[in-house]
Amino acid sequence: MGEGMSKRLRLQLGGEAEMEERAFVNPYPDYRPPLPALGAGGEQERQEEDEALGELDLPFDRDGKIRSSFSRRLETKISDLLQQMEEGLKTADPHDCSAYTGYTGIALLYLQLYRVTKEQSHLQRSLDYVKRILRNLNGRRISFLYGDAGPLAVSAVVHHKLQNEAESKECIAKLLQLQRGVVSTDTDLPDELLYGRSGYLYALLYLNNEISPDTVPQASIIEVVDAIIESGKNLSKEEHKTERCPLLYQWHKKQYVGAAHGLAGIYYMLMQVFKEDKYLKDAMECSDVIWQRGLLRKGYGICHGTSGNGYAFLLLYNHTQDKKYLYRACKFAEWCLEYGKHGCRIPDRPYSLFEGMAGAIHFLSDMLTPETSRFPGFEL
Repeated sequence: MGEGMSKRLRLQLGGEAEMEERAFVNPYPDYRPPLPALGAGGEQERQEEDEALGELDLPFDRDGKIRSSFSRRLETKISDLLQQMEEGLKTADPHDCSAYTGYTGIALLYLQLYRVTKEQSHLQRSLDYVKRILRNLNGRRISFLYGDAGPLAVSAVVHHKLQNEAESKECIAKLLQLQRGVVSTDTDLPDELLYGRSGYLYALLYLNNEISPDTVPQASIIEVVDAIIESGKNLSKEEHKTERCPLLYQWHKKQYVGAAHGLAGIYYMLMQVFKEDKYLKDAMECSDVIWQRGLLRKGYGICHGTSGNGYAFLLLYNHTQDKKYLYRACKFAEWCLEYGKHGCRIPDRPYSLFEGMAGAIHFLSDMLTPETSRFPGFEL
């Protein structure tokens, strides 16, 4: 399970019985780089390395570009799953507008497909879902994944790409109107990603990334960051942990460390503002565990499944350019190409972006251009 894995990490992992309960045994051999060409140079060396990669049956060339044969398999499966998804969505909850399990997630998927393929039909389909979304906003939550911030941000981007600037600006204005409640200290609003301030911060950063860097004023972003930091300081002080943990957060009176509800997600979103890149070595070590235990019995989705684990490899590939991570991502994509054939559990919302089929489609589409891949609702 990764020869360089630390003793600390091995001790933290469960035994083989627990692994079999949660994940399938990984049937794929791990990446073995081709031997370098000897005595060649320039274009000849490049050609020999590409031939070596081809002989190893790797789905990418020396530059990390996905080979046409693998791209065709991805595109065929994406088309097939899209048809199944659209049919399944006919019985989905029409009032769920969230990015996590509802129509915003589907709009986001079609926006992603437009980004990868440049097919105008995908952008129009995204608009179809945006129109449904804007009729059903409830104003009860403020985050990107589970609140109004997500529908408004995605709608603003779709309208912008269609050159409907008046509609886009209206959505942005409505999003910024939520900010007073986000930064208020008189509420019990959490700071985590799924429902809280960090989720709202992502929506602001998403707009600046997708439209233009000054779409949301920097002052507005800093105001939200300050509110998150101040909240963390206050809880740390209350718990008398300022020396050990200067920023402390909780959700439903419990202190979580994960990405959705805890420290990892909050810290990650703060670092998107400050642009610091740390802990890469630890991430690489954890990826060995994902390779061994990441083909999950819970399904193929982004939140609890194989597609979400595949994104870990894509992120590491884009940070390191190490083809081992691209290879691992390709193998997890191969697993998803057999969608529904492994006996995985069926999620509660089987066609949604984070729990179901839409998430697998999103991952497979990112495999067409891995160098531009992004985990939805998290990476920018």
